[in-house]
Amino acid sequence: MGNVLGPAAPRAPRRGEPLGSPGSFDELHRQCKEIFPQQMEGVKLIVTKTLSSHFQVTHTVHMSTLGPSSYHFNATFVGDRQLGPTEAFPMLVGDMDNSGSLNAQVLHLVAERIRTKAVFQTHQAKFVTWQFDGEYRGDDCTATLTLGNPDLLGESVILVAHFLQSITSRLVLGGEMVYHRRPGEEGAILTLAGKYTALKWVATLNVGYGGAHASYYHRANEQVQVGVELEANTRLQDTTFAFGYQLNLPQANMVFRGLLDSNWSVGGVLEKKLPPLPVTLALGAFLNHWKNRFHCGFSVIVG
Repeated sequence: MGNVLGPAAPRAPRRGEPLGSPGSFDELHRQCKEIFPQQMEGVKLIVTKTLSSHFQVTHTVHMSTLGPSSYHFNATFVGDRQLGPTEAFPMLVGDMDNSGSLNAQVLHLVAERIRTKAVFQTHQAKFVTWQFDGEYRGDDCTATLTLGNPDLLGESVILVAHFLQSITSRLVLGGEMVYHRRPGEEGAILTLAGKYTALKWVATLNVGYGGAHASYYHRANEQVQVGVELEANTRLQDTTFAFGYQLNLPQANMVFRGLLDSNWSVGGVLEKKLPPLPVTLALGAFLNHWKNRFHCGFSVIVG
């Protein structure tokens, strides 16, 4: 016999079911920021060589028209613990330029839900930054604690705490607390954050004592993505607005990113892959009408 009562209603999610990880606080605006073009000037050559399944090196030569030219050597070691397509532990990353300045990161998975990171940065022979992070990732929440430039003798430290909670499968709420202390000065800043993810768009908002940061990302179709960013700084009494878009042309192996902001700046970057060669060409140009400043750049990426 057929079901005389009609089709059964979809089962409501059980209470206590995981809502999905909200991700990292620093990546709340990532989808919107990724469609904006990166500033380019001069000529840049990037050559990446994979030596093994664990080790990779990159050489970067940048001939600048606005400042001194530079060379960077980057080495990356990745361990055997694979959590995702882009996540593997432990990971060691080091980058050194021709002046001897070093930027190094060490990432390690202490437990299944706890990951740590240490960051060290030097300018020539002087330490500039030393930072230690600890992050807990639950089924529906993320908590992070960062200790920056601790100096016991100088009695100075920067402490940053992040927390994100998935309220529903689409809504994430959380906050950030930044505490700093140095001789004669001490203070804290609280920022609240929210992110709503729909099928084709993402809206994110950060609001705190220092100002607000809002972004909206929309995927129109497989080829077109657009994004809008609004940043307001109460201390500087300044507000900026930016509109960006990304156009994908898979049949031509091309990606174009463009921007227009409230500072009267326009810019764009065109990337072209040359299969079967592992080569990507990029050409970018940026113009600030208000300051009457124009610069362009060209890069070749091998590997």
